[in-house]
Amino acid sequence: MSATGKQRPTMADVAARAGVSRALVSIVFRNQPGAGQETRDRVLRVAEEIGYRPDNAARLLARGRSRTLGVMFTVHHTFHADLVEGIYPEAERRGYDVLLSATAPGRDEIQAVEALLAHRCEAVILLGPDAGAARLDELGRRTVAVSVGRRVRDARIDSVHTAENKGVRQAMDHLFDLGHRRIVHIDGGRGPGSAERRRAYGAAMRRYGLQAETRVLAGSHTEESGIEAGRLLVAERERGTPLPTAVLAANDRCALGLLMAFARAGVEVPGEVSVVGYDDSHLSHLMPVGLTTVRQDAVLMAERAVGFVVDRLDEENREPREAVIEPKLVVRDTTGRPAPG
Repeated sequence: MSATGKQRPTMADVAARAGVSRALVSIVFRNQPGAGQETRDRVLRVAEEIGYRPDNAARLLARGRSRTLGVMFTVHHTFHADLVEGIYPEAERRGYDVLLSATAPGRDEIQAVEALLAHRCEAVILLGPDAGAARLDELGRRTVAVSVGRRVRDARIDSVHTAENKGVRQAMDHLFDLGHRRIVHIDGGRGPGSAERRRAYGAAMRRYGLQAETRVLAGSHTEESGIEAGRLLVAERERGTPLPTAVLAANDRCALGLLMAFARAGVEVPGEVSVVGYDDSHLSHLMPVGLTTVRQDAVLMAERAVGFVVDRLDEENREPREAVIEPKLVVRDTTGRPAPG
């Protein structure tokens, strides 16, 4: 039935209107030999006239395949949108469709993944999953799965992620070379890559001999966490504590919130405080001031993720694999030398 409640045209309807057998119509739509060009043209013309479309999903399911990859993502996560944009063309190139299922307030990862499996997805691509290793291992034994943006150990699941420590090291070296010493990090909480970024920040501060200046503010991968961190730092300044000269934010969304808080308080960036994000999501290009950030190659990560699941569909007993993508610092307008004094 169509969305309007009318009976959809069938292959039999096309055959009757075109004056050929149903088997011949099937040959035409499968692009198989056995029908002359004039017959093909007539069948396709009739199909167009009556609005017939072949049900490829039903045909594939009859063969035990759906040729569909499920993608779990988070609503409002800008980098996830960049990954999805990369997944579509690579999946299409390999002959697969893509079905999306979002996590959101009131809809957790379990619900999002189960919806994909209920729609007969052959594999699932998890963008930044929060689930523990045991749950991911269980999922990996039920179906083919890959984690993107988060390294997963001790689970039957492939993973694709950026070398977080290298990305943070590039950002911290950039700030240190500019002359910054009071560098604060806004933590990403349970967000993918946050633990690695936090450790890399601490290691960099120790390497510079700045243990006494090390400070990590609780946060998350959201604009709200950046706004809260900015308000805290501004309030401390009003009580006599100087602002840090630089902030490494959890990600680009967090950096955007921080920039908003600083703008409302009249704090100049980078005149008073330099700010660095992480992801190089499309959000970083839309800001009024270009954001200095660590680029994760969304297209390459998407290609590797699709490649992993397709390979495992072809050879299910493969050992879990890990792809580590090199990050790159992109210097724009939110970083500069600290103000004298």
